[in-house]
Amino acid sequence: MSRAFRRRNFRYEQVLQMNLLWTIFRICVLVPFTVSGAFGQANQTPTGTVRQAQDDAWWTGPLLAPSASTLSRGHFLIEPYLYDVTVQGHFDSKGVRRSSPYSDGFGSLTYILYGVTNKITVGLIPVAGYNRVSIGPSSSGVGIADLTVQAQYRLTKFREGSWIPTTSFTVQETLPTGKYDRLGNRPSDGFGNGAYTTTFAFYTQTYFWLPNGRILRMRFDLSEGFATKVDLHDVSVYGTQTGFRGRAEPGRTLYVNPAWEYSLTRSWVLALDATYRYQSNTRVLGLNVFDPSGSPGIHLDSGPSRAFGVAPAVEYSWKPNLGVIVGVRIIPAGRNSDATVSPAVAINYVH
Repeated sequence: MSRAFRRRNFRYEQVLQMNLLWTIFRICVLVPFTVSGAFGQANQTPTGTVRQAQDDAWWTGPLLAPSASTLSRGHFLIEPYLYDVTVQGHFDSKGVRRSSPYSDGFGSLTYILYGVTNKITVGLIPVAGYNRVSIGPSSSGVGIADLTVQAQYRLTKFREGSWIPTTSFTVQETLPTGKYDRLGNRPSDGFGNGAYTTTFAFYTQTYFWLPNGRILRMRFDLSEGFATKVDLHDVSVYGTQTGFRGRAEPGRTLYVNPAWEYSLTRSWVLALDATYRYQSNTRVLGLNVFDPSGSPGIHLDSGPSRAFGVAPAVEYSWKPNLGVIVGVRIIPAGRNSDATVSPAVAINYVH
């Protein structure tokens, strides 16, 4: 393949990606604001309809999209998740679904956030997991995955009657605390990626009053992550084998996540996330020190991957600061990515 062809193909991929992002933005952001304008700037409800008060709607947040709101000074949030990522198949580079070995990725993820000021929230996101695979040995035990630390700054705050949403900017740093290489005969013991990953995110959140007076809360989140190079030894999560010495260069990651929550009653909420994840090519370079043939070095390219997902869920809150959410994330389409079904449950507590 010529360099000129690769450059043209790369530019074509960029154009397709930008067109897709603009389409998602128009559907998920501009359309709801247009609908809101049809109700009036204050989202007026028809005469005689009882308009739900904001305090009468209790939320836990949708299954996936983080909140653009920050915690009040001195308050904290704890939200532990339990989930199971089940691999049902694999989408090839053309988006065709193929069969693949079944596996379970049991996991626990916990948001631990603290309000430093009314506009600044900091926190930790520890993750642990256990992999059960149908081919080869499963994990030797529960393992610690990579740890994420974050800081969030609120830029604007939604006020009823205004079109301005709550917005915030977040910086996350993921630390390589999980095992990723020297895995021996248990690749399923790999829970991290070995890289320091910096993620920049922009979160938005707004409210709409529907014609029946109930509240529809919407979030629209964008994030992009950049990872450092990773030195690798032997069997690793990047597909290398015993004797390998070299490095991996993880591709950047783009993530788009609109979400909606509909307040059925004060305590019951229906939620839906939609997701798009793109990761550029990950390259692995090195050699096998046990290869007696003196063959040229190893060069592996994963190719870019895409995954589209939906995550319907149901929320129930006992109190304004305590609730539970139960749902499932489904990846029904993609390229160079797994087809997965991931049931999950989380408890949301704010103090």
